[in-house]
Amino acid sequence: MVKIRLKRMGAKKAPFYRIVVADARTPRDGQAIAELGIYDPTKNPLLLKVDLEVAKTWISKGAKPTNTVSALLKKAGL
Repeated sequence: MVKIRLKRMGAKKAPFYRIVVADARTPRDGQAIAELGIYDPTKNPLLLKVDLEVAKTWISKGAKPTNTVSALLKKAGL
């Protein structure tokens, strides 16, 4: 199953995340199929950039977003 989820990047205690499409069996920071955007909760205001057209395409193909990513996609306007 393909999932849309967060991939943790950044330094210790200073994380930022990439919103990626990945196989559900791969590790959290493992290889991704595609990158959809970035999310940085440490910025004020938080940084959220998502390519909504590509996200719609992957969801139509059957990719399931995680709970956190679905909330972020709602904030982005999907």
